[in-house]
Amino acid sequence: MVQINELKSDKGEIGKDGIKKIIPYQEPFLFIDKVISLSNNRIVAIKDLTGNEDFFKGHFVDFPIMPGALTVEGMGQAATLLARSNIPNHYEKDVLAYKLKEVKFMAPILPPEQVRFEVDLIAQDERGAILQGKSFIKENLVAEALLMLTIVNKAEFRAKYTK
Repeated sequence: MVQINELKSDKGEIGKDGIKKIIPYQEPFLFIDKVISLSNNRIVAIKDLTGNEDFFKGHFVDFPIMPGALTVEGMGQAATLLARSNIPNHYEKDVLAYKLKEVKFMAPILPPEQVRFEVDLIAQDERGAILQGKSFIKENLVAEALLMLTIVNKAEFRAKYTK
């Protein structure tokens, strides 16, 4: 299995194909297009919104707005990638949302726009991670959340819930 640092470009970025090798997401539910920077305790990632995404067709009719839950999902995917970067055998694990706290939405996200997710690691051990996520449009903070993730053995977790 490829290690996360091996996916970084010379500029320290990770493109969409690399992201798909780290977190188990594909379109249309991948909410990170590129990782701008990744260290042991911080990630900055972006999502470019064109307005053609399916969710804009129905949320809201005649006034397309990114659903708040999907904004939090973008932060969560960035947080998952950050947590995985600190797990040597991350491909043997599933990283799952456990708890969200202090979720706040300051402004709507309207297409076309580029959303920047900034996530800072507060604490992590073999059982989980606590992270502070923020979403920005340009320099304007539009959403934030305290994210708690759980880290589980992939094979055991999936076997438990497979019928």
